[in-house]
Amino acid sequence: MTLLRIRDVKVLAGFTVQLTLTDGSVIEKDISNLLNGPVFEPYLKDPSQFSLVSVQDGTLVWPNGADLCPDVLIWDGLPPEDPLGQVVN
Repeated sequence: MTLLRIRDVKVLAGFTVQLTLTDGSVIEKDISNLLNGPVFEPYLKDPSQFSLVSVQDGTLVWPNGADLCPDVLIWDGLPPEDPLGQVVN
């Protein structure tokens, strides 16, 4: 089973991103609540720097090495499980 990951990102207004997933679906998320800690300070202080986000290895990354867990971005936590305990994508 292949895990669902992020294939492309587009920055919208503020800290909202449009994510294209590996299955072709598209979701929009405000990720401002996930930008915690000193590694994200440059992007919170200067939104033009936030737009330097890219996709690497299925998740969002920034030039200074900051990244976010793809499961949190896609599902707000762990991937859902089906009744048999298998990850559903």
